[in-house]
Order: sequence, then C-alpha cells, then structure tokens
Amino acid sequence: MADVLKNLIHGRETYIADFGADFVMKRPLPTLGDDARQKWLAKQHRTKEIIDEIYNVGNPRYNIPRMRFIKDDEFQLLEERAHGQPLTHELFSTVSRRQRYEIIDGIAAFLVDMNELKPVQELQKHKIASELKFNRLDNFVTNKMSKWFNAEEVYQMSSIRDRVGTFEYETRPAWSHCDLNPGNVIYDPETSTLSFIDFAEANYRFIYRDIFAPLQIELNIFRPVYETYCKLHNNSEYSMPSIQNPALREIMKYRLMVALLKRFIKASDDLRNNPTCQKSIDNNENKVAFMREQISNIKALERQFSK
Repeated sequence: MADVLKNLIHGRETYIADFGADFVMKRPLPTLGDDARQKWLAKQHRTKEIIDEIYNVGNPRYNIPRMRFIKDDEFQLLEERAHGQPLTHELFSTVSRRQRYEIIDGIAAFLVDMNELKPVQELQKHKIASELKFNRLDNFVTNKMSKWFNAEEVYQMSSIRDRVGTFEYETRPAWSHCDLNPGNVIYDPETSTLSFIDFAEANYRFIYRDIFAPLQIELNIFRPVYETYCKLHNNSEYSMPSIQNPALREIMKYRLMVALLKRFIKASDDLRNNPTCQKSIDNNENKVAFMREQISNIKALERQFSK
C-alpha cells in the first residue's frame, strides 16, 4: 500500500487522477476505513452544493470549476480542472498592468458574491487572538524563546503578543471561502482566467478574514481589493468603513499581523530543544532565521501603519 500511495497525487484524504485535459477524478485514499470514506463522501456533497451556489451567481469576472458528478457507490467524483497556475507573488509580478487590475476586480467581486450568498449577520465583537494558537505563542515567548533569541527580541515579541492578545473589533459574520491562499486561486495568463477552488472549508466567518486573507497579503493588494469590494457590495445590507478610517486601519494592521504570527508559531513548533544531529541543528538555525524575519516584518508593518 505504501508503494501505491507514493505513485498517487494525494492530500490528507483524497487522491487525484488525470481524466483528460479538462477534468480530474477524485477518490478517497485507499487507507481510509468505512466511516472515514462515508465522511469523505458527505464532505464532497456539501462542497458540491457550495460550488453550485457560487457558480449559479454567474459572475463573468471569475471562474468556478464545477463538480460534474459524484458517484456514491464508487466513492468518486469528476471535477473540472482549473487551468493555469497558483496565483503567487511571482506569477502576479509577471502579468500585465491590465491583468493585475482584472485580478483585483475579480477577487473583490468573488468576495462580495460569497459574502452575499447567505444573509450577513449582525455586528459582533471579535477578539483576533481567537484565530491564533495563542496559548502556544504565549508559552513560547514566556518560557522558551530566550533559548534562541536575545533579550531585546524576546521583549519585542512579548509586546506584540500582549497587543494581539487584547485587540478586538466589531465585525459581521458572513458566508466565506475561509481558505483564500495562493494555492486555491488559479490564474491563466494566456486567457486571463481567474479560478477559485477548494470550497471544503466554506462557512460563516468574520467578514474581514477573507478580505485581508493570505492571498491578498502575499500579492500586496489588500488595499485595492478592499476599495473595490466597498464599491461592489450592497451597501443597503451592510456598510463598510473607508480605507482611511482609523478603526479600519487598525483592523488591517492586526489582520496582517496575524498572518505573520501564524508563520512564526508554526516555525516555533518545529524547533528542537536538544538537537542530536546536524540536520536538526541546521533546521533550528533555519527556523530561527525565518522567525527573525517575521519579527522584522511585524515591526515594519507597525511603522507603516503609524504614518
């Protein structure tokens, strides 16, 4: 079975088989038991319903690859292929100015359509630390960080931790994609087609989470996406503050900070207290360098928003 899995393109639950130029076939991993296979099937049906809903909006600014069918008895589905490449910073930097504008417009239109598929809920207080593994951050900074970082760096991260831990803001739960990263947004420069994929995590989330998502942060387009979103959304259903609004600027700052802190926390989880081989020593050095980069990025972010 291990040899079989090595030859499959697969994720945690699913393996993918080519099915011509325009489609892919997906099945649950052969290692899954009966209960897990049934849960996999239910997840695919839920995802298909979500895809069909956003597809039926019919917005020409973006593309939604569809699930053509699900065969319950054979635990398989046929899905349209999203042509192009993941929308990374490297790809975005190579396309034309017009294409960049179209990408920003398409992302904003998709966000509005997702948020308005289902009723937007009432304003609530949201503590941003709830989106982080905050206890891990707190434990690392308090008890472990001094092993690899100097006193000034520990002090800086302590201050960042405290500010993030107390920051909260008013926002609305809205129907959201919930996993907008460059791997789930595909762009074809030849046809200027922008595709959104992987709706398995779609749910109600606080509205700014998708607007200031990892995708927009990596491409550094969160401001124009937000401004375009404000122009396109139904203002009679919910209002959005101006990009110059001080409260909105604080939300932007902390949303970007959360993205950087998630990287910091993940790297801290990989550090080894007592490395026993050169590979582990090298890994620690690389992780610490990466974490220092995140600290530097957070400081630059705070300087940027203090202007």
